[in-house]
Amino acid sequence: MKAAAALLLAGMLILWAELPTGSAWSCPPVRFTCALHNPPNQCLLNRHCPRGKKCCRGFCGMKCMSKPPAIPISYG
Repeated sequence: MKAAAALLLAGMLILWAELPTGSAWSCPPVRFTCALHNPPNQCLLNRHCPRGKKCCRGFCGMKCMSKPPAIPISYG
């Protein structure tokens, strides 16, 4: 029982350590893709990108993207 609890705690700590800090935004959807069979990738994981950027699927391969700007809401 103690071993199972320790294993569960270790798993939770690993998952917590993998979470990106301060980036609660998701990658934008890609509507079109390029025709290259094996497009070049700038990154494979978020940790391959500079701070504040995420590794997202782009038009042609994976690339580091910044958080999209917030759209102001006007109540006309």
